[in-house]
Amino acid sequence: MNNLGLNTARAQNWQSCLNAWGFDAGTVDGQLGTNSWMAAQRMLNDWGYDAGTVDGAVGPNTITALQKFLNAVGENAGNPDGIAGPQTRAAFWNYNATGC
Repeated sequence: MNNLGLNTARAQNWQSCLNAWGFDAGTVDGQLGTNSWMAAQRMLNDWGYDAGTVDGAVGPNTITALQKFLNAVGENAGNPDGIAGPQTRAAFWNYNATGC
């Protein structure tokens, strides 16, 4: 599980969004495991952010794609560098304050 700093409620918001967008994140339980990250990778790839291989691993390609997505939706994740540092985590936290 890798919630990238999200608490259970905010991780549930992310899972709910992924499910609402048609990417099966599985059970909305607030635990961002393999199914949730595979759904996120499918979404990021389908939406043109190039997360690379859909394997559920939260590696540099997934983080870079997430950073690009967060920047595109108005959250400041900083330079897309594949590192889930404080600025990326804060942007992900802010994005998931409410549902999609």
